[in-house]
Amino acid sequence: MSVETAPKVWIALGAVYGFISVVCGAFGAHALQSRLDQRLFQIWQTAAQYQMSHALALVLFGLWTLAQQGVNPSQIPGYCFALGVLIFSGTLYVLALTDIRWLGAITPIGGTFFLAGWLTWAWVALRN
Repeated sequence: MSVETAPKVWIALGAVYGFISVVCGAFGAHALQSRLDQRLFQIWQTAAQYQMSHALALVLFGLWTLAQQGVNPSQIPGYCFALGVLIFSGTLYVLALTDIRWLGAITPIGGTFFLAGWLTWAWVALRN
């Protein structure tokens, strides 16, 4: 992805992730709450919550990179947030629907991507 298009991609991806998070949150509240046991429903809600917070992080990261005039900031935080949503929230959604418990072993990989995204953003901000 080119440096010129990256900010727009992060903003658009964050908006799409935000949209999907709202859909999943509403679907969980209206269609799943009465069908899932409390533990699985809480897992679903956690997936939607983390997806939304990192959708907003992607939008903010995209806006921040746009504001970095004359500087070529690293795009690693954006990639970390995007992968984190897919792995963390994705595995939790599937876990909530299927109760396939081994998926819980994959979920922390997504959480690690979230952490890496925040730390690399701090590093990029300080470096620039």
